[in-house]
Amino acid sequence: MAVAWELGATAGWSLVLCAALLVAGCVLGLRLGSGRGAADRWALAWLCYDALVHLVLEGPFVYLSLVGNIANSDGLIASLWKEYAKADARWLYSDPTVVSLEVLTVVLDGSLALFLIYAIVKEKHYRHFLQISLCVCELYGDWMTFFPEWLIGSPNLNTSYWLYFWVYLVFFNGMWVLIPGLLLWQSWVELRKIHQKGTSSGKKFR
Repeated sequence: MAVAWELGATAGWSLVLCAALLVAGCVLGLRLGSGRGAADRWALAWLCYDALVHLVLEGPFVYLSLVGNIANSDGLIASLWKEYAKADARWLYSDPTVVSLEVLTVVLDGSLALFLIYAIVKEKHYRHFLQISLCVCELYGDWMTFFPEWLIGSPNLNTSYWLYFWVYLVFFNGMWVLIPGLLLWQSWVELRKIHQKGTSSGKKFR
């Protein structure tokens, strides 16, 4: 059976909007990270994109879900979430667990991302504390979004079409597993270096 690769207009515009946010995040992050190491520049690019997604896309989703639901809402952002809901129907009718997680994501994760951008740019001592906190929150959000659904047989997920499964579910959600995982590793390495440096300095003065 041939696989249909055509994109509908709504799917196309949704992907264009997501791509525009990614480009904006990368441009802003790389500019803020000018003169810093490659790891920090790309971390800033991700964090700017992360903050934009939480505030520009997920913020309106929370509002529309609290005053009604996405199914009965109009506008560009509502259309984007209606498109995503073709892969995960919980986003269409204000599922309490999803909305609760998104409130936490917008308020806590969005704020942490902005504070972390500041901490990296200004080289604050609490940078890795914020980075670890944000990454744990992002991973927790993905876990609580999908694991309870998996336990009941994933009745709300549509994996029958390549776009819904590989792009909407795997790629877009996988980004918030892979990249926070890499940032956690970066924090681990940097904190270990600081500890080793402090330990070595202490031995010299004994």
